[in-house]
Amino acid sequence: MDKPVWKRNEIESPCVDICVVHPVERICTGCYRTIDEITRWSKMEPAERAAIMEELPDRAPRLVKRRGGRAARLKS
Repeated sequence: MDKPVWKRNEIESPCVDICVVHPVERICTGCYRTIDEITRWSKMEPAERAAIMEELPDRAPRLVKRRGGRAARLKS
């Protein structure tokens, strides 16, 4: 006899396994959440998570690509 699979009734995490915090904006470049939001995500009420999920697309334009790094050094 198969047991039913237990599922949580909540918003899934927006995490996409690209966990890099933007040095200026201080938000994750993968999911656009702040460190505080990431830390508290599992303890938040569904309404709070839903509100954050709605804000996330508006945060993406704040993350301009950084120029420099290894690729820039190799060009010179």
